[in-house]
Amino acid sequence: MILTFWGKLFLPAATGKVLASELPKNGNERCTVLYPASEKASNEIEEGLSNRGFEVVRLNTYTTVSTAMLEPVHHVDQTVLKQALSTPVVAVASPSAVRSWVKLISESEQWSNSVACIGETTASAAKRLGLRNVYYPPHPGLEGWVDSILEALGAHKRI
Repeated sequence: MILTFWGKLFLPAATGKVLASELPKNGNERCTVLYPASEKASNEIEEGLSNRGFEVVRLNTYTTVSTAMLEPVHHVDQTVLKQALSTPVVAVASPSAVRSWVKLISESEQWSNSVACIGETTASAAKRLGLRNVYYPPHPGLEGWVDSILEALGAHKRI
């Protein structure tokens, strides 16, 4: 996605921290930014922008919840779980998806296949949770995510 600010093109960065440091500002004028976010999103963007002099209005527009919170999962079909555990690459698009996957695999045998993440934030969560073969694009998005999936599949074939 390319944005235009005051007649200048701006390609948003891959992480909230970098976005907050790079978002163009119109001189010394006080600029107001409406920041629609997940209720679970960190304060990294709003703090970074505020520190640079932006007035930030955060609007929590959605949240993510584990399906376990909605309806407890008491049993996972063992055939389906076995297929999931044998897949060479799991593709995830959010830290909450990584957490759900790790919770699922922690109840079974050790899993060491690859994870293809949509971006750096999701990849960082995967690494923090102990996943080792983590692939992600330099810029989040569908095209880069597909490239990461293909890279992970290629690495799997070489093993």
